[in-house]
Amino acid sequence: QVQLVESGGGLVQAGGSLRLSCAASGRTFSNYAMGWFRQAPGKERVFVAAINKSGGDTYYPPFVKGRFTISRDNAKNTVYLQMNSLIPEDTAVYLCAARGRYSDLAVASVPFDSWGQGTQVTVSS
Repeated sequence: QVQLVESGGGLVQAGGSLRLSCAASGRTFSNYAMGWFRQAPGKERVFVAAINKSGGDTYYPPFVKGRFTISRDNAKNTVYLQMNSLIPEDTAVYLCAARGRYSDLAVASVPFDSWGQGTQVTVSS
């Protein structure tokens, strides 16, 4: 499995921006599709964004489309999540995930195999 470490979370005011990073190690990063999920206290984990192994295809759920952008740098073994126009409802722990199967696809329907520990994002009103 690939090891994942997230960073970049913090406290931001509504309307602000944050960029999360997820550094991967242990396997060939460019062989994996990557995703971001979030989990708020007492709620289920929710899919936020996915990117295929080349970075040429991305996918977002409707509630973040236009505000969040996922990208990757395969030379740096890192995936990013740029979050703009943040709202208090975006407050959650954000987790990075990797998937070796169907890595040409930026989809959420195929389960991810490896997970990071998460980074806290808090948006104040």
